[in-house]
Amino acid sequence: MHSASIVEAYTVTIWEMLAVFVAGISAGTINTIVGSGTLITFPVLLATGLPPVTATVSNALGLVSGSISGAIGYRAELAGQRRRVLRLSLIAAVGGITGAVLLLTLPPTAFETIVPVLVALALVLVVLQPRIARAVQRRRERTGSPAHPDGGPLLLVGLLLASVYGGYFTAAQGIVYIALMGMLINDTLQRLNAVKNVLAAVVNSIAALFFVFVAELDWTAVVLIAVGSAIGGQIGATYGRRLSPSVLRILIVVVGTFAIAQLLFRRFG
Repeated sequence: MHSASIVEAYTVTIWEMLAVFVAGISAGTINTIVGSGTLITFPVLLATGLPPVTATVSNALGLVSGSISGAIGYRAELAGQRRRVLRLSLIAAVGGITGAVLLLTLPPTAFETIVPVLVALALVLVVLQPRIARAVQRRRERTGSPAHPDGGPLLLVGLLLASVYGGYFTAAQGIVYIALMGMLINDTLQRLNAVKNVLAAVVNSIAALFFVFVAELDWTAVVLIAVGSAIGGQIGATYGRRLSPSVLRILIVVVGTFAIAQLLFRRFG
């Protein structure tokens, strides 16, 4: 973190540390309920003077504890989903490590154009999910084909691609997960949100493990975000589990729209 003089450096560093810590709490909370917490922590890390790639990898490692904390907070909703979680987590791990490798090999702007489009599409699917689910159910009743408990091959492919993106940057990956699972798995939004938290934890963990060995990290930022996001994960689980499906869906759309605006501003602003 940057400095100008001994006295000024101490003052600035304290405020920067506080800002990163508060951003970590906010990101952990919003990630557990919806997703897109990276859009809070990432700009703060850049403002402290960290290079974009260092900020990205430090953020990914710091948010691991928040993802785990949020998943623990949703443990009641995870009951009975062991097989689903294990299967989808394996796919998420493969995508996460792929995205982490791409982060260190592709130019920084590689995903910036497609990400807002991806998030916008996910928001449309979230809004239309009840209608899509009813249409799919009617079709299954006509054809007599049972619903796949894990969403089938289409969901596996979609989650793989979303996890590649998650290992690369993580912003709004939770919204994409919810959109895909809500469309292809016949289950409640809160139970799917619980699975989303586990998948995010898997992707963040596998990417962070890779970054520890091959990338430059700012350990002060990592620790501050880790502690803050762990606290935020519990806050998010406490309040997010009380939201009705319609309120949760509205919150996803609001946060996702803000995410798109911020991504577009970074790209073209």
